[in-house]
Amino acid sequence: MKTLLSLIAVTLCTALTASAEPAKAGQSMPKLASLLPGASVPATAGKVVLVDFWASWCGPCKASFPVLNKLHETYASKGLVVIGVGVDEDAAKYQAFAGKMGAKFPLVHDSAHKAAAFFGPATMPTSYLVDRKGVIRHVHSGFRGAKTEAEYISEIEALLAQ
Repeated sequence: MKTLLSLIAVTLCTALTASAEPAKAGQSMPKLASLLPGASVPATAGKVVLVDFWASWCGPCKASFPVLNKLHETYASKGLVVIGVGVDEDAAKYQAFAGKMGAKFPLVHDSAHKAAAFFGPATMPTSYLVDRKGVIRHVHSGFRGAKTEAEYISEIEALLAQ
């Protein structure tokens, strides 16, 4: 039953976040504030940005938060902005997960799925690494622990050096 509920949740989230064509490397990212009206979105101009889509029911999302915290702590002073975008429709589930995870980076709630509609994340979590000019350079579908962390570090350091 738990597997069936997980499958239904994944299918529902995929349907809710599907866009005509998912965002990909080489594409410009729109201003996040325009996609997340009313949310407190940090300034991203001239910064390297990691936009991470997550959901409260997502196990790999839980595993990714300590890595995202570490990336934020290590690279924020060098020009990295990490933004976690929760796609739960239920504000209580979003708040409970956000409170439990202890994020040290900004979190925003995309309950209307406007940001998710632009980016079109194929799975949870999916993250988009954006260069200082606002161009998406890397897309990460899923989270594979140390492998994903090593990829993030390599890509972030390269983008910060540009």
